[in-house]
Amino acid sequence: MEKIIGREIEKSVLSQIEKSGEPELVAVYGRRRVGKTFLIRNTFVKQLTFEFSGIHNASFDQQLENFSYTLAKVTGRAFPEKFTSWIQAFKMLEDYLEPVIKNQRKVLFFDEFPWINTPRSGFLQAFENFWNMWASRQKNLIVVICGSAASWMIQKVINNKGGLHNRVTRKIRLLPFTLGETEAFFRERKIILDHYQLLELYMAIGGIPQYLKEAGKGESATQVIDRVCFTKDGLLHEEFKNLYHSLFDHAGYHMEIIRALAKMGKGLTRDEIIKTCKLTSGGRTTLLLDELTESGFITPYIPFDRTAKDVIYKLTDEYSRFYIKFIENTRSRGKGTWIKLSSGASWKSWSGNVFECICMKHTLQLKKALGIENVQSETSVWRYNPQKGEQGAQIDLVIDRRDLCINVCEMKFSADVFEITKGYAKELENKLKTFRTATNSRKTLFLTMITTHGVKNSTNYPSLVQNEITMEALFR
Repeated sequence: MEKIIGREIEKSVLSQIEKSGEPELVAVYGRRRVGKTFLIRNTFVKQLTFEFSGIHNASFDQQLENFSYTLAKVTGRAFPEKFTSWIQAFKMLEDYLEPVIKNQRKVLFFDEFPWINTPRSGFLQAFENFWNMWASRQKNLIVVICGSAASWMIQKVINNKGGLHNRVTRKIRLLPFTLGETEAFFRERKIILDHYQLLELYMAIGGIPQYLKEAGKGESATQVIDRVCFTKDGLLHEEFKNLYHSLFDHAGYHMEIIRALAKMGKGLTRDEIIKTCKLTSGGRTTLLLDELTESGFITPYIPFDRTAKDVIYKLTDEYSRFYIKFIENTRSRGKGTWIKLSSGASWKSWSGNVFECICMKHTLQLKKALGIENVQSETSVWRYNPQKGEQGAQIDLVIDRRDLCINVCEMKFSADVFEITKGYAKELENKLKTFRTATNSRKTLFLTMITTHGVKNSTNYPSLVQNEITMEALFR
């Protein structure tokens, strides 16, 4: 059994499931390589009695044949005849499980569940019958179904309108590691990197455990990025297309939206996405956006003082943004590639945008740093489209508090201590003034600077900057 890093909420839920004494149908979903299988195997290492995984793009006959072999291996006997239907296969599974779960609690684990459900195979209907007619009556049985196609899992299982309607007893959406979990992950692997190095690596590949495993002892973030992203055999050199095609049918549409959002660090509205990607305004676009959202690639933000119809979508998958910006079209390869690219003009805009997204993912940590974790609050974005002769303004993180205060957050990434220039100070003053006027808010506004290494000269503007947070807070 390997140690599970982080995942405290998920481990608590799985512990409750193990001790419930009731039949449980657990749906676990999250993007590819995020650690779903690892979590289930290592949580239920002693209870796991049968595990079966779907094969990507395999036929009905191949999936069924694989199931037959897997069941034969567990039971210790060969099945003389190939299964002809999933109904028959589940009946044989019941026969195996019945004596096993008679006096002890056991786990049945279906991995990559959506891949098993090939067209016209009848798998989902057979599984519904298996759960409703037998498994749901077995108090010692926990059935875990897991899938990387998050949207499929939600539509076909969690929100199922047929035989599985309201049958899922627990659901777990597994997200990438936070920065703090990433640091703990490396510490467990005896890899020591300071916070700036960890942040630099996280900005390129995100908190995906399988990606982070590529880092070796004694390597800098730059060395890891060079090897993993810019060598022919590097894990992430060609991961982008494989990733999206493994999760979505007709993945070209999904990748087109991702590319559009990658060009607009400040995000796009639904109408802007439709216009940019030449999509229709119907349900197909809604489905595409929902699939990308549930899989964790994009995040919808409701602007301050607006409604859900005004939502702004942002690309929040670090690897996708990095791939499109630096890997896809560069001719540079091998050692020294990232040093060269990170000294170019495009690095500054990219680093600023991705740092903002990472900060927005760590709002809980930011609230703790501000001492307001116990104050009810809502986070949002805000943009002001100017009228003729006016100046526009945008705030990428607004923390609206019930104690009649608002933290207006400015996020700045830099390799050194950040310095506020006179021009930037004037820009900040205008932003606060515009926000106050446009929103008619009477709450106290606290300008909050979130930077990597701190602000060099904040004391020069004592009435402007009210709070300072460094990257250290993101790791707590």
